[in-house]
Amino acid sequence: MHAWTLLSFFAFTAFAAFLTYAITRKDERGSSDGFFLGGRKLTFPIIAGSLLLTNLSTEQMVGLNGAAFNDGLSVMAWEVVAVLALVMMAMFFLPRFLKAGITTVPQLLEKRYDARAQTIANLIFLSAYALLLIPIILYSGAMGLSYMLDLQGLTGIDEPVNIFGMVLQPDTVILWGTVWLIAIMGSIYTRFGGLRTLAVLDTINGIGLLIGGFMIVWFALNAVGDGGGALAGWQSLKETHPERLTSIGQEGQSVPFSTLFTGVALLNLFYWCTNQQIIQRTLGASSLAEGQKGVLLTGALKLLGPIYLVLPGIIAFQLYADQGVRADEAYGRLVFDLLPAPLTGFFAAVMVGAILSSFNAALNSTSALFSIGVYRQLLHPEGSEQSMVRSAKIFVVVTAIAAMFIAPMLAGQESIFKYLQQMNGIYFIPIFSVVVVGLLARRVPAVAGTVGLVGGVTLISLGYFLPESINPVMQLGIHEFHFLGIVFALLIGIMLLIGQISPRATAWELEADTPIDMTPWKNAKWASLALVVVVLLIYVAFAF
Repeated sequence: MHAWTLLSFFAFTAFAAFLTYAITRKDERGSSDGFFLGGRKLTFPIIAGSLLLTNLSTEQMVGLNGAAFNDGLSVMAWEVVAVLALVMMAMFFLPRFLKAGITTVPQLLEKRYDARAQTIANLIFLSAYALLLIPIILYSGAMGLSYMLDLQGLTGIDEPVNIFGMVLQPDTVILWGTVWLIAIMGSIYTRFGGLRTLAVLDTINGIGLLIGGFMIVWFALNAVGDGGGALAGWQSLKETHPERLTSIGQEGQSVPFSTLFTGVALLNLFYWCTNQQIIQRTLGASSLAEGQKGVLLTGALKLLGPIYLVLPGIIAFQLYADQGVRADEAYGRLVFDLLPAPLTGFFAAVMVGAILSSFNAALNSTSALFSIGVYRQLLHPEGSEQSMVRSAKIFVVVTAIAAMFIAPMLAGQESIFKYLQQMNGIYFIPIFSVVVVGLLARRVPAVAGTVGLVGGVTLISLGYFLPESINPVMQLGIHEFHFLGIVFALLIGIMLLIGQISPRATAWELEADTPIDMTPWKNAKWASLALVVVVLLIYVAFAF
């Protein structure tokens, strides 16, 4: 079994790598536009494929299915509400970002506020990516692969291992080894490729991921249907645990329905509209029309997300709930138990592609933030394009090494996906609030941007980490996502008040600074409306 699994794993990995090389071998990577934005030549299929796979790493596949294992269908909010955020990105944010000709979100804050706002935003992004996002990608990837490929059986490590005087358990050794292997592979991809290389590889793996994800659902439904087929499996789920198939989250679950209108909505809006790791794909669009088509196609594909990102977790609960399986172990266990060995290897290869995609996207974005926002802005203002790219590549290696040591320390979290969303709020909300106010309230002064960024990070950190005895959020029993909504409203109010007390002398204007065609896609409004209607229908269909 292991031989077939490994053969199919390496075969698909080699195929994806060769095809990517053949397509991108002549790309220019020496300039910042070439390395960070793919030369601004990305078309809509590449943008959509890259957006989808950057999002669909193992913190999604493993983490969201783990959340569904705990709470059922209501966690589909992270996929379905994302469609509304993508509509906002296509219709409001993307035209302004492309018009500004920016490479990073902090660059926009410099244009709108001042250099201080850019520096603070850069430091927030860099800290969050290096200490939170990249380690979680590595940890969840290692967890998923260890069960999917049965790495303990494959490596034969089933006894404690003495390393430098420390006695480590087998699962710890495998976790550390897998984290380091993924990080080294990802660093090589990012170090020698540019954004377009990563985007093309994402698209190839994205196709494989969708195929593999639906295969898992098919085999899993057949398993719970006792051989009667997928429809019989679905009927079995409805009869056995009907309460787990409702779109309306209950109090006490990770996504109560009321949070869809506060923290869940805001986290999705930041993630898809202002998160550097994600929107960097759209900033490389060859035209506004191509960017809008790519973003809205991603929205259409996200509508399929509940099928392969939530349903397997619900099925895993029915199969393994009485076997002591942890939530974040459920998806890997499902894949290993149900897929034939050759298909397990293929799916594991696709999952490695998904892991590397998110890892590479975070590293590429981190290197862009560092080289443009720190190296060029603070350390070496007169540096050449080549020195910027060189500094970015060095910083990639440093960040990856740090993440290798942090990732294994995340072991023991009840739900890695829930932990990720909670920690994301610390920087998601301040940055999103400052961007929104900056684009909508044109007389708000530069100091408001600094207040919003520093004040937001401080308030949310205090709400999360103050001891319960002196923490009003915990004492009042406010859900963390409602708390994020409250902080967002408070930050907006404070920044607008500053604008009333000390407004800019003249209203800020977004100046055009882009080489690409800014003609909107003629069908963007109709496509957006269709996506919004489908989201509402999905919620209504599973509400009762």
